[in-house]
Amino acid sequence: MGLTDDELCRALDADPIALISGELEHRPELPLLLTLTDGVDEAVLRRWLRAEGPGGRPLDTLLARDYRGFEDALDDLRRRGLVIRARGPSRRARRP
Repeated sequence: MGLTDDELCRALDADPIALISGELEHRPELPLLLTLTDGVDEAVLRRWLRAEGPGGRPLDTLLARDYRGFEDALDDLRRRGLVIRARGPSRRARRP
């Protein structure tokens, strides 16, 4: 998904040692994330995760450990696709 090590640890509520040593095998978060994101193009997932959507950035939902909200955002991605909107006028000045 393109998460940094810190983001992955926060999303799983784990420290790096627990993650590396496999101490999380009994917890459902990692398999849940893998199942939820299965079938989503990796490049799209990486871009979508950090893009501002109707409910905010999916990354923020994930870091808050709101897996239900993250699943809803993924359902929206599957339904609508990746929608990128402009934030307003271009920052570059236009020449006549």
